[in-house]
Amino acid sequence: MAGSHRQVVNTKSAPQPIGAYSQAIRTSASDLLFIAGQVSVDMDGNVVGVGDAAAQTRQIFENLGNILASQGASMSDVLEFTTYVVGREASEGYRQGRSDVYPNLFPNQDYPANTLLIISGLASEDFLVEISAVAAIPE
Repeated sequence: MAGSHRQVVNTKSAPQPIGAYSQAIRTSASDLLFIAGQVSVDMDGNVVGVGDAAAQTRQIFENLGNILASQGASMSDVLEFTTYVVGREASEGYRQGRSDVYPNLFPNQDYPANTLLIISGLASEDFLVEISAVAAIPE
C-alpha cells in the first residue's frame, strides 16, 4: 500500500476475487483523480498493437502510468480500474498483457478494484481494450 490513504479490502464475508483485483479499496483521500478511458495510442498518435490485445493492454498501462506521474501519483494510488474488452476472444490477450505488467506495477499483489466488461466495440475498430481509472492523490 502506497500510504494510509489507500486500503485494500478483501473480506471473507463475500466471494473472493477470481483474478488480479481486490474486492474493494477504501480511501481517506479527499483529492481524487478520474482518468478517462485510455486506449493503445502512443505519443505520436499511432495505434500500438493492432489486432493484439496484450500489446494494447501494455500500452494502455504505460499511458495510465504517465498520466498518474504527471499528477505526482503512481499505480499504487489507483483505487479502481474499469476495463472494456471487445469480444471474449480479446479477453485472453488482455489478461496476458495485464500479467506482463502487474508484477512490476503491483509487486505486493495489492491490486485495485476492477470491473471488466466485454463489449461489442470501441471508438475505433482497431481498439480492443480501453481502461479508465480512479486514483487517490497523495498529499
